[in-house]
Amino acid sequence: MKKAIVFAAAAVLMSTNAMAERAGQEVYNTKCAVCHASGAANAPKLGDAAAWGPRAALGIDALMATAKSGKGAMPPKGLCMDCNDAELKGAIVYMLDNSK
Repeated sequence: MKKAIVFAAAAVLMSTNAMAERAGQEVYNTKCAVCHASGAANAPKLGDAAAWGPRAALGIDALMATAKSGKGAMPPKGLCMDCNDAELKGAIVYMLDNSK
């Protein structure tokens, strides 16, 4: 009986976690746009193909590493300390897709 309760509780927690994951656009709008909408602190602006092109050429793995460690004025994970890797990647892909 105890095992069944523990299993059920774990299943609920895992499904709640999966449902809580935010889409790239939502992460961008709530966290990244603070700098990337205006270009504050030399952040590449959303929609600026010239600024994003060389970054896109580096590949998503390099961009993820930079986002996670920070660069210049951008702190690690930008302003999204509660973002998981999938959410960070979604925000990066959103910015790349909207900056071609």
